[in-house]
Amino acid sequence: MPVQVPPEDATRAEVFRRAIVSGGAIVGGAVAWGLPQLTAAASKEQDARVLNLVLALEYTEEAFYAEALKRGGLRRALRDYAEIVLEHEKAHVAFLKQALGAAAEPAPRFDFGDKTQDGEAFAAAALTLEDLAVATYNGQAVNLTPASLKAAARIVSVEGRHAAWIRSIVGDVPATDATDPAVKEDETRQKLSDFGWKAG
Repeated sequence: MPVQVPPEDATRAEVFRRAIVSGGAIVGGAVAWGLPQLTAAASKEQDARVLNLVLALEYTEEAFYAEALKRGGLRRALRDYAEIVLEHEKAHVAFLKQALGAAAEPAPRFDFGDKTQDGEAFAAAALTLEDLAVATYNGQAVNLTPASLKAAARIVSVEGRHAAWIRSIVGDVPATDATDPAVKEDETRQKLSDFGWKAG
């Protein structure tokens, strides 16, 4: 179904009521989450690869929401959603960079085109991006050591709430299936490239 922009008379109270119903909540800062202990050489390399993949995703989310707010085309429910989710994504980036330390890759360049131009384009793109976030974390879960998996699980649950929240705003069903798909690393990188991620 096409994404529908919420009515302009939606109130802030209604936004937060929907957020609560969909499970949207503001997460705590990175320091409160507990960082994974990357000790064994082989596991450290594997964890670093996976965490850098999801860091690329979080960089993309942070830049996307920041640009959408800067362009000023969002109103009411979508603006409130973007403001709150942006703070979440900033916390996710900080957490992953702290976990990776010197192994953290730098933020790439982005070109989102018209995805942040107006409310309708933004809502469709946000839904795509949040679904990709959940699918990426799900796909990489088996590649993480237990300590890193425990930390990543605290992020993916919030990404799932973001996906449900944006669906609630546009009038879509928050959870259409009983299970979520998972994507492989090369699929995530291709989808990020299609979305606006620019390597180098």
